[in-house]
Amino acid sequence: MKAHKILMAAVLATLLNACNKDLLEIPPLSKVTPDNYLVEESQLAAYAIKQYEGLPIFNYFEGDAHTDVAARRVHDAKYTPGQWRVAQSGGAWSFTGIFQCNYFLETVLPRLAAGTITGADANIRHYIGEMYYLRAWAYFDKLQALGDFPIIKNTLKDDKQMLTAASKRAPQSEVARFILSDLDSAILLMGATAPTGGKNRLSKSCAQLLKSRVALYEGTFLKYFKGTAYVPNGPDWPGKTKDYNASYKFPSGSIEGEIDFFLTQAMEAAKAVADVVPLVTNTMALRAETSNQDFAVASEANPYCRMFSSTDLSGFSEVLLWRDYDLGLGVSNGIPNTIQAAHGWGFTRGYVDRFLMANGLPVYAPGSGYAGDDSIQLVRENRDGRLWLFLAQPGQINILKPSPLGTHATPVVTYPDILNLIGNHDNVTGYMSRKGNVYDGAQLGNGRGDVGSISLRGTEAYFNYMEASYEKTGTVDGTAKAYWEAIRKRAGVDPDFQKTIAATDLSKEAAGDWAVYSAGAMVDKTLYNIRRERSCELMGEGLRYMDLRRWRALDQMIGTPYHVEGFKLWGPIKNWYKASSLTYSIGDKSTVSDPALSPYLRIYQKTPTVLAFTGYRWAMAHYFSPIAMQHFLITSENNDVNTSPIYQNPGWPVEANKPPLGF
Repeated sequence: MKAHKILMAAVLATLLNACNKDLLEIPPLSKVTPDNYLVEESQLAAYAIKQYEGLPIFNYFEGDAHTDVAARRVHDAKYTPGQWRVAQSGGAWSFTGIFQCNYFLETVLPRLAAGTITGADANIRHYIGEMYYLRAWAYFDKLQALGDFPIIKNTLKDDKQMLTAASKRAPQSEVARFILSDLDSAILLMGATAPTGGKNRLSKSCAQLLKSRVALYEGTFLKYFKGTAYVPNGPDWPGKTKDYNASYKFPSGSIEGEIDFFLTQAMEAAKAVADVVPLVTNTMALRAETSNQDFAVASEANPYCRMFSSTDLSGFSEVLLWRDYDLGLGVSNGIPNTIQAAHGWGFTRGYVDRFLMANGLPVYAPGSGYAGDDSIQLVRENRDGRLWLFLAQPGQINILKPSPLGTHATPVVTYPDILNLIGNHDNVTGYMSRKGNVYDGAQLGNGRGDVGSISLRGTEAYFNYMEASYEKTGTVDGTAKAYWEAIRKRAGVDPDFQKTIAATDLSKEAAGDWAVYSAGAMVDKTLYNIRRERSCELMGEGLRYMDLRRWRALDQMIGTPYHVEGFKLWGPIKNWYKASSLTYSIGDKSTVSDPALSPYLRIYQKTPTVLAFTGYRWAMAHYFSPIAMQHFLITSENNDVNTSPIYQNPGWPVEANKPPLGF
């Protein structure tokens, strides 16, 4: 039944793209069966593109919210004791996307071998490669959420005994190797460009980039969780409680061998992408302070800015995969309007302070020239070009090209609405993002925009290589050096990263950057600066939470709370607001945090009833998601969960509506 539903969706996609003559030759839907579908090139293409819906995109560049990079007005439950609990049903333990990929591969691969699929051979192989990529993506999602997970390569009958046996969890290192194997198949089969769709479809470089991401994830995860229950064969690893994993051995012979294997794979795949993906030019990297009008005109023309705000992203070298929107087909994008007005989130003080000065020095270093944070203008002065470009400042121009269609944006950037008085212009921390800003009023009406959304940006490969090579060798090799210098030069920062490393004080960085730590201890200054550079470039692109978990960079909040802060409200900035509106220390009627606590706005420390009032905290169990009770029960005998082949993740109970043990 599931297979037929999938076939119907894919057939409909094919019909929408077929010409009238072809429509006459397609059998009625009532006669479409597995035997006469997925037998020619266009059908493979239609089936594959349907699965793209699960791929991420950079929407509002808010993907790093609920980390040390950005915050929303409402806190995330995973940082408050006892609020994340084992669910009764649902959760990450799902096989829908995997089933769809498996159905395609087990149907199409025999037909490819038999030569019964019509169409161009290279195109057929490319679409098969897409499905290997999509299965790899689905499994990577499971790897991050759950670690150990069943490896299932075929569709299964609706038989309890068969499905229960298939529920055995493979150790996460095996899952990661399986993902790399699928990506190797995708790399082998896909062309440098897709047969149709250009950069709106997957390509060989996309698979190489994802391979570098997966390999770096697993290599660093194993390194920093070594000696814990979160890695195969670690102390109290729950996989050992099941006979099928009791004698598990790493393919390379040891966890150290696995770490080296994955880091090597990450380096090779990342280099294959970085060496063929030149950086887009930033024409405002070497800049002087300008008027708001000049800044807007120059930003609108800047290729680096336009890469995040154009209707056609196909010409930008760094963009490997992007989503197009067609207003004529009723497919629109409300992103530009949201970036200008209804944020609902904002950068944290820790993130803004992380950016270097243009001279390559941290803000606290002697001679840095830091102007302070008594205003946003001062914060931006002589800073890393990425902060200068993408941190919004009151008075900046929002619209250069007015539209008769009307707009929901304001002509200029207003003072941050930290009180959420309007209701849909919530700026939360006071530090507002301009990344992805569009100056064309025609794009700024609700539901009328067609600005493209990036899904994969090749620049990530530069960082994946830099980090993997340093983690593997402890040195910055010639390739990493060239990548790092190119990125800093493009950002308008002194390319001498050794100057930055020498001036870095980790104790000062630790106040706002969780990545100073791994496993509760400070990392060395070079590794920290590689992590710093990564977060500054990949602003809002949704990789930060993944990075923090694989680095095990949240342990320090297990015993010590962390307060999320925004801009320096209790200084000259307070004059932006009516004094009567800034109330504090009056219980649930407080609108802002007490200056006695900090001169910086603490967005969760306003009213005592907020669960995060006393700060963010972490639990080791939160590095993985819990498995819902439903899955233990349906794979057990007589509802005895101990008979299920599934085991719960470390620290989580096998009981619904319960928080992690000891939290």
